[in-house]
Amino acid sequence: MAKTITVQGKEVSLVSKDGNFISLTDIDAGFDGEGAHIENWMRNRNTVEFLGVWERVHNPNFNSVGFDGIFQQTGLNRFKLSVKKWKNETKAIGIYAKAGRYGGTYAHPDIAFNFAYW
Repeated sequence: MAKTITVQGKEVSLVSKDGNFISLTDIDAGFDGEGAHIENWMRNRNTVEFLGVWERVHNPNFNSVGFDGIFQQTGLNRFKLSVKKWKNETKAIGIYAKAGRYGGTYAHPDIAFNFAYW
């Protein structure tokens, strides 16, 4: 069972995966357009740049070539980026999506706070 914290009256799940990861899905819950916020945040050029910098600092296996391919597409109307695509193309470790029970999108606190701030 996932641990939770309460933020402004909202339950937010924490998962231990080499440290505590925070549920972006729970942060997003209850807002208009629920579910679309994570997808829209991932499309944002500033987000992709932030994720790339974070991974370069924290992930020795980060695929910079895969990142460059993604970053060149940001800003285009047709650009979409899922967490799965991000992980597959860059070997990212800071964010992941999980299906099933306790599923959702989880991120390292640095990344989760960036999402919440956005």
